[in-house]
Amino acid sequence: MATKMTWHDVQEIGIALAEKFPDTDPLSVRFTDLHKWVRELPGFSDDPNKSNEKILEAIQMAWLDEKE
Repeated sequence: MATKMTWHDVQEIGIALAEKFPDTDPLSVRFTDLHKWVRELPGFSDDPNKSNEKILEAIQMAWLDEKE
């Protein structure tokens, strides 16, 4: 991946999570775990403090869309 992902790359993060955790229901993941998993994704590089509930919710929905 040429560019680094940030919290605003919601779709890309959703795709990456769907690929990394294919058997996980996004709606069952706590935001604390989601935050950690996003930070651990290859290519993710952003300030952990720039995330908030609204962003995590958007990521969760993108992940759900990707799974369906």
